[in-house]
Amino acid sequence: MRFRIQLIALLLVGNVVAGVKNPVHATPPATRYWVSFRDKAGQHFRPRAYFSAAAQARRQRQHLPPADSTDFPVRPDYVAAVRAATDTVTLVSRWFNAVACRATAAQAAALRHVPGILSVTPWPENPLLPAAHTSTGAAEAGGPLTSADRSLARRQAASLGAADFRRARLNGRGVRIAIFDVGFNGADQHPAFAHLRRRGAIVATYDFLRRTPAVYQGGNHGTEVLSCIAGRLPDSTRLGLAEGAEFLLARTEQMYREKYAEEEAWLAAAEWADRNGADIINSSLGYTTRRYFPEQMNGRTSLVARAAELAVRKGILVVNAAGNDGDDPQWRTVGTPADGDSVLAVGGIDPDTYLHLDFSSYGPAPGQRLKPNVSAFGVVVAAAPGGYVRTEGTSFASPLVAGFAACVWQQQRNLTAMQLFAQLQQSASLYPYFDYAHGYGLPRASFFTTPSAPPPASASFDLVRQDSVLAVLIRPEAAYVPAYTLPLFADSVQATTAGGHRPLPR
Repeated sequence: MRFRIQLIALLLVGNVVAGVKNPVHATPPATRYWVSFRDKAGQHFRPRAYFSAAAQARRQRQHLPPADSTDFPVRPDYVAAVRAATDTVTLVSRWFNAVACRATAAQAAALRHVPGILSVTPWPENPLLPAAHTSTGAAEAGGPLTSADRSLARRQAASLGAADFRRARLNGRGVRIAIFDVGFNGADQHPAFAHLRRRGAIVATYDFLRRTPAVYQGGNHGTEVLSCIAGRLPDSTRLGLAEGAEFLLARTEQMYREKYAEEEAWLAAAEWADRNGADIINSSLGYTTRRYFPEQMNGRTSLVARAAELAVRKGILVVNAAGNDGDDPQWRTVGTPADGDSVLAVGGIDPDTYLHLDFSSYGPAPGQRLKPNVSAFGVVVAAAPGGYVRTEGTSFASPLVAGFAACVWQQQRNLTAMQLFAQLQQSASLYPYFDYAHGYGLPRASFFTTPSAPPPASASFDLVRQDSVLAVLIRPEAAYVPAYTLPLFADSVQATTAGGHRPLPR
């Protein structure tokens, strides 16, 4: 036995010594790189074969060419050269004539000498915290809706003029909305979307992380967002304004972790949405700290901001949540892609006061650019697996405005994306004034449905010059808040009486 133990020990020592003489070198780690190409020479493109009928119709309505150079395919020989020289290619982008790949530093250095390659840029991969705002008072799905919840559910659409759109028979019909989110758990079975399933309103789906059409997993956030555009309560109360629209559902994010790979997924989803005829992209997502600095929120730095600008150039209205960092002293400003000049950034307001919610991100964007552009309720009732929840965040203000935009575009189908963008701002409650908390305020359906033009806004303040001081005097009428009707439910009476039997005091 002693001999066997000594023999084993000698063998182990020998292996260690052999390992020192012949060390095994670890494989250098592969990281992500963005590789841009010089040209698309020799590439041919047939727009009618590539784009859906809806995409072609969108370009025709807005007097855009059937295609431009950004639509042409990337040269396959360039892509093959990158594949041969790197570990893997994770994205091929027509819009940017580029690919994303994983490569070692040595492989990336060699790529810079390959003919046809314009640049090779490293992309760091930093894991991030969730971008969504966490509500301390959020209700659990599946519980009964209180009278306060049902009141909120009615007001979140009514605040934008749901009754005016309904009288004008505007519900987004004929408009196609793409939603980019973390997942759509249960949306294929939830009763809130039964009317969408009956008419086949969900046109296409794709998970750009797992590369599969299955999107009904990954997270609830997308389900909640979809309901703020086209969901219903069991009593048929509409949670959004565009239940007549069509939808493209794209999963571009992972729960609890956000990496540059997700910006690639956002770009891939935007190209997919363009090809499949999206009129509007709703993105209740944003990228901020640990990836960028506030001064980089200029609409030109991040990949998603540049992708969003390209989408607008192709006739798509991009609506994006302003962000939930208003109460973060390290950030406070809007995230990206909401920082894009042509991206409609939506802030959140309190349903009770109609004033800015503390967490809603502020403007201005760098260069003193107006952000957010408009606002909507940042506290809502939304559909979630198992029932409905009260939740909060600019993530839900954005789809409310996206649904609003779909109704306007249904009415004025020949508007360009930027003409619609301008009219949405002009319809808002503060226009022509704005601030960096509310933007131009809450869009109003009456701006589009009232036959006669609304009277010009009267001044709400006076400027008085006093020597070297300019005094701003607020007029009393500026503080006037119009009355609005509050619904009364049976359980509202019970809640304010002892046991539901004692009469209310007079």
